[in-house]
Formats: sequence, C-alpha cells, structure tokens
Amino acid sequence: MSMVTLTIDGKEVTVPKGTTILEAAGTAGIRIPTLCFHERLSPIGSCRMCVVDVEGCSQPMAACDTPVAEGARVATDSERLFRIRQDSLKLILVNHPLDCPICDKGGECLLQDLVYEFGIDKVEYQARKPQPDTTYATPLIRYWPERCIYCLRCATACREIKGIGVIDIETTDNPGHMLTVNPEICVSCGECLKVCPTGALTENLSRYKGRPWLVNRVPTTCTYCGCGCQLELNVLGGRLIGITTTDEVGVNRGSLCMKGRFGYEFVGSPERLTRPLVRKNGKLEETGWDAALGVVAERFSMIKNESGPDAIAGLSSARVTNEENYLFQKFMRAVIGTNNVDHCARLCLSSTAAGLDATFGSGAMTNAIEDVLSAEAILVTGSNTTENHPIFANYIIEAVLKHGAKLIVVDPRRIDLVDYAHIWLQQKPGTDVAWINGFMHIILKENLHARQYIEQRTTGFEELEKCIEKYTPEYVSDITGIPVDDLYEAARTYGKASPGSILYALGITQHTSGTNNVKSLGNLAMLCGNVGVKGGGVNPLRGQNNVQGACDLGALPNVFTGYQQVADIAAREKFSQAWGVENLSAEPGLTVPEMFSGAETGRVKAVYIMGENPMISDPDINHIKHCIEKLDFLVVQDIFLTETAQVADVVLPGAVFAEKEGTFTNSERKVQRVRKALEPPGDAREDRWIITALAEKMGSYMEYMHAEAVMDEIRTVTPSYAGISYERIEGGGIAWPCPSVDHPGTPILHAKEFTRGKGVFFAIDFQPSAETPDDEYPFILSTGRVKQHYHTGTMTRKGRGLTQLYPELLAEVNPADAARLGVQDGDYVTISSRRGSIKVKVWLTDRPGEGVVFVPFHFHEAAVNLLTNTALDPVAKIPELKVCAVKMEKAS
Repeated sequence: MSMVTLTIDGKEVTVPKGTTILEAAGTAGIRIPTLCFHERLSPIGSCRMCVVDVEGCSQPMAACDTPVAEGARVATDSERLFRIRQDSLKLILVNHPLDCPICDKGGECLLQDLVYEFGIDKVEYQARKPQPDTTYATPLIRYWPERCIYCLRCATACREIKGIGVIDIETTDNPGHMLTVNPEICVSCGECLKVCPTGALTENLSRYKGRPWLVNRVPTTCTYCGCGCQLELNVLGGRLIGITTTDEVGVNRGSLCMKGRFGYEFVGSPERLTRPLVRKNGKLEETGWDAALGVVAERFSMIKNESGPDAIAGLSSARVTNEENYLFQKFMRAVIGTNNVDHCARLCLSSTAAGLDATFGSGAMTNAIEDVLSAEAILVTGSNTTENHPIFANYIIEAVLKHGAKLIVVDPRRIDLVDYAHIWLQQKPGTDVAWINGFMHIILKENLHARQYIEQRTTGFEELEKCIEKYTPEYVSDITGIPVDDLYEAARTYGKASPGSILYALGITQHTSGTNNVKSLGNLAMLCGNVGVKGGGVNPLRGQNNVQGACDLGALPNVFTGYQQVADIAAREKFSQAWGVENLSAEPGLTVPEMFSGAETGRVKAVYIMGENPMISDPDINHIKHCIEKLDFLVVQDIFLTETAQVADVVLPGAVFAEKEGTFTNSERKVQRVRKALEPPGDAREDRWIITALAEKMGSYMEYMHAEAVMDEIRTVTPSYAGISYERIEGGGIAWPCPSVDHPGTPILHAKEFTRGKGVFFAIDFQPSAETPDDEYPFILSTGRVKQHYHTGTMTRKGRGLTQLYPELLAEVNPADAARLGVQDGDYVTISSRRGSIKVKVWLTDRPGEGVVFVPFHFHEAAVNLLTNTALDPVAKIPELKVCAVKMEKAS
C-alpha cells in the first residue's frame, strides 16, 4: 500500500494514499469541525465548515474531499479559518429558526453545538423566508422545512446506504433550495432521520418526547428478524418513547429497518396481557399467579401420571431469549420427562439444520454478513432480502455499488433486490434442485470447479458428477423455465468468482425438497471452493430474532444444547448430572407437525406453547384447529391474546424483549445482549420467572437469581458457548463456537477443515413439489412476509405506525393472469385450495410470474395458511409452505 506523509498543524502524519485531509487529521487526534460530513457517506462538501489552509493553495480547501499529498503542510486552525466557518454558520442561520428550546433535536443538534462553539449570538444577513412545504416521503417522519440546512446528508444516505434515492434537492429562485421526495419508493427505514444533523426531520410516531438528558437510553438487540441489530430503547417516565442507534455499533452500524426503528408500539399496547387467565365455564377469566400455575401443575402432573410424560408436548419460541429457551427445554426434559420440545424453526429453517449438518457438519450460517463486501459474486436465492432482512440487504447493495460484486438473484418473484442484480433468474417455484444442478453441470463442463479443494477437502464428488451429467441447460430450462443463455451467464458468473457467497432463506427451505435444496447449495459452494473462506460460504438468513439461539439451546426434539444428541449416552449422563435428575429420555421427541397429529390421534393430550401462534402460522389451519380441539389441556404463554391463546385453557402473560435481561443469537451465530429497560405491565412476568415458578409448583427447583446465572449454567453444558459470558459480550457480540474465555469467537466456519472432517457431496435428483397445478387448481400459491409486518402480526399490527403503511392484506397477482380472470387492481378475489378458501384484495404487479400468486401470512382476517399444504420434507419434517395448488376467481 502506497503511503503519504504530510504535516498537519505542525504534526507529521503518515497515511495511505487516497486518504482525505479530514481522515488524516482524525488519525493524528486533530479535530476539524464538520456539519455535512458523515463517516458512512461519501464526502458531500456542502457546509464549508471543514475548510483548511494548504500551503501553496490560494483558497481554503474542504478537508472532507481533499486527498492528502506528499509533503503537504496543512493548517486547520487560524483566525481566518475561524471567520470563514463563522460566516458559513451565519449563512445557514439566515433561514433557520432559533427555536432550540422547543425543537426536538435540542441538546443533541450538531448545528446548535457549532453555533455555540463559534460564539454566534446574532446574524447580520437578511433573506426572504421560504414558504413551508412539509410534504415528506413517509408518514412516520415529520419534515420541518424551516429547520432544513440542505446539507444533503439525508439524500446521500438514502442513495448510498439504502441504494434507493428517495430524496433530492432542487434549486429554486426562492428560497434557493427545496427538498423533493418520492414516497412511492420510500421504505420508511428512517436512515434520513438518523443522519439529519438538525431538527429538520423528527419521528412522527410517539406522542411523548423528551430531552436527551431526561431520556434513559438502554442498549439492546432488536426483537424482529435474525440480523441482530443493535439499538437503544428510549425510555421516559416508564414509557418507551422511541428507538435510536449509535453510529458504527453492531452489524447495523447505526442503520435500522422500518420495524426496528418504528415498530415498537406493541410494547406499550393497551392490548397486552396483564394477568393470568384460566378457562371456567367455557370463558377465560382473570386470576392470580398462584392459582393459574396451580392449575397447570395439577393438570400436567395428572396427565403425566395417567398417560406418561410423552403425552405432553411443548413449543418453545424464537422470540424469547437464549436463557428462556434453555429453561423451557430443561423444564420439558427434566421436569416433565419428555423430548417433545420444538419451536418455529421446524416451519422455516429445519431443512437448513438437516442439510448443512449432513454436508458440512454444522447447520448454521458459515460467514459473517460483512464478508459479502469481499465477494466477487453473490448468489441470493429464496430470500426477499430487502424486505425480510433489510440490514443484510444493505451489505449486499454496498458490495454491488461500492465494491464491484456481481449479484445473481434466483427467485420466482421480481423482488426489489433484482434492481441491483446483474442477472435475475425467474425459476418456477419448487424447481431449485434442477437449476442448482444445472449450474454445477456448466461449471464442470467449463472446468471452473476447484479441483484441488475438491480432492483435499471433500468426498462424494464422483457420484455428484454422474448425477448432474443429465442436467444440461436445455433440460434444466424445460423444468425451471429459465432461459438457457441466462443459465450459462449466471453459472459462469458464480463459477469464475473467487470468492462467491451464497445467501438464502425460506424460499429454499419451505419445500418437501427443502433438505435437498440446502444440500444442493452446499454442493455448489464446495464445487467452487467457496466454503471456509472470507467472502464465501453458504449463509441461511434466519427469519426471527432468536431462531438460531433457540436451536442452539436445545429447543429441538432430538438434541440438547449445542446439538448434543439425546440418543447419546454420554450427553444424557452429562445433562443428568448438571440438572440433578435421573433417566433422561433417550427417545427423540415429536416435531411440531407430529405434535398436532399426535393430538388428533390422542397420543398427545397436553401442549405448552410459549410465544408461538400456530393457529395462524402453521399450514392448513383448519387441521390445526381440529387437532387443538382434541387436546385435554392447552397452555399458552404470550404477550397478547393471540388466536392460539383464545382457545387455551390457561393463558400466562409474558414479557417482551424490552422487559427482560438475556441474550439473542443472530444469523451470524453472534451472541448479543438483551437488556431490561421497562417493567412488564400489570402482573405480567418474564418468561424465565414463569418457567421456574411452574417447575417449583411441580416439585422441581430451578433457582436462578438472574438471567446471567442461567447463561453461566449454559456455558458449563454447551461447548460452543463455553467462552461466552455477559462480561465478554458487554461491548459486542461473539460468534460461536467459542470454546474458552480466551477464544475470540469464530466468524467463519470450516476454515481449515469442515466440522465433520470432510465436506460431503450429495448426488440429488430433482423431484417436483407435492402439489402442482392442474385443471381444477391452475395456480401456484406462495406465502411469505412483507417489509411492513412480521410473522403473524401480533407485534407489528398492534400500533398505528406500521399498520398505516400496510393496512390490509393484498394478494400479488400478475396482470396477465388478472386479465384472463377479468380482475382489476383493487378487486377482491376468492382463492381456494383443497383445504380452504379466503377472500382477499388484489394488487396487480409483475412481481410474481404468470400462474403464481403471492399472499402474505400476517392477517388473521384472511389467513392464507387456511390454504397451505401440510406435506412434509421427509428428513426435516418442514411443511411445503412455498408451493400449493390453488384456483382464483373474482369474488362476487
């Protein structure tokens, strides 16, 4: 790297060539005032606050966008520079109101700080005041035009961080500038709000405001998707009044999505459960904790004694902490005596655990998300990343726009990420094995595979080579609908890249071929030597905040914590000793679908559900309802009276993430702190308290003074978490495996060798989905999320902010299909499968291909899972939520 030496304020500084004067000064501890500059953005140079004198230059230079030069002599502080900066501020203040006492930004306004620093107490200049236009791109943010200094931070951040460009500045005669916005493409992420240095942009959601010195800001981890963003809970008077972030902290580096920044209203919702409920005479009635837990303990004990422990099943939760998941599975195994414990990963990413574990020896994301910045090619498939993992999408967009990565998107819908892609392949839903085999066929035929890597680090290559011989581009095109030329281009792009990264989500996993889909992606990555390297890997993006942690901590029917098999004698002996119990069951328990089937047959008589809502989230809801009705006893522990809680015998009110201590583990395997900022409402309790209190009612004592004590126990029984303590992660998360307290964590898995020794290639043939279109049901239905909502809507639909952005359910229908049906945009259609029907409003869009309809699953009023198929992947037992056959007709 070429270095440059210069002198700044008499101090010799050596920095890499291309460094700006501002950056060089920062390395020397020399502060230059700035206003429009932001560390994450390209230099803007609009404010003239950072001007410096460079020897030999007749005019002051902007330090933010002037590169260093060998031997340059720079002065950052002089009487002349002080006056220039002072005049720059005065020009800004001509049209800026001096309303600091009532401005929301007062006390943390950069402009206010600079005015004070430069001693400005009056402005001599005069100008015509602008006519205020408060129009803005999103109703969640209020625009104060009179406070806007046109620094361009907002516009630059939207363009460079989000890759969108909602905001622009127009030059006018009066007042000289005007902010313009495009609401149609705004994603309401609040990036503009975050970088605004004044009070020109303020949150328009919370009724309660507070000065910075009055507000308690509690750092914690976001409760939505698996990105694991770091944020601050702003608390005033016992209320959560907003969310803020700190620059460069966490995977999000200060950014958030609309849910992370504005989706906090559910915390203080008046609909929160505040007291236990017990069903009496057919109605749920409020009662005290002693009575409610007494009923649960009595019924569980009776069923256990009469029908055995395996007659009871438990659903843990990807929304609660690691500590609470650990306690829940410990309760089921040590107190009840069964391995019948599972959680929502069964419905979303269980095929990842099965597929990657078989292929690599570990079922988790192999690389940190920032690694995509080092990738030459990025393959994204089955992931609507900009909507479901927006912060991870920021990295992908940055890799493309700033680092020159080639982006390949393979998805049946024209998702927003396609706008940044070099090539988009629109495959027919359910044909993933075919196109992946087609990629490998081309890569092998053109000798783009990593021969040495394959020979040294893998097994099974010969069988794979034979299997994919028939997957010619023409053969694959017939199956998938992908044009032959596009297959060649995409396969060559990935095959030639070194390294290449693969990212995927539920569009790959929620199929009867889900495990094979995942194994096939593992095949492709190993074929090109892209596992165990920076910028490479196979990276499943977790859909919920702690689905990774729930799996890690044993909320699965076949493993204890750290994926230690319940069938293993040594593992059972270790946990028996740690828990002080004997005869832990060696029989793997029931999965989620098997639990409900067991209820139908009478095998399962009681179910304990914590933080899950299967009456909306599971396939074929009519069947789920039928199975629940067969139960003798149902306990639901949640924060709202969900559709599932409404049919429970006992409802236990739990606490939200802002009301508890603990940890979440994000998609990158990074264990991060969750911190308590509020007390639960009424008599609601932390889930940790509820579980241990119930255990005590049943005669087992699980005494923990605090959440940290639970983590201390986790560390003793979980090798991959052994080196992770609250003290170590206080300043930032650690990625497992972390086997000791002096271990730094493992951002990249399989670097020297695969966890299982050698990676295994699997020869996999394409198999069609369980249910394909026919004359009676000619359309394919696919389900998923929209960016405004989350899971079954129990959090995002409890406030006005996100609800006003997406107030009602919309079915995405291709215009060509709509024309044949005589349906127009905004009409209602009836969509029916072999299992049920729903009535839904139509959104005409080219996002789905012809013959495909997409319906989100957040709305109980027209629950799309009334239609979906219960057909299972034979290995992972995951339902095929992404493909079922439906018919569609205009509603009368």
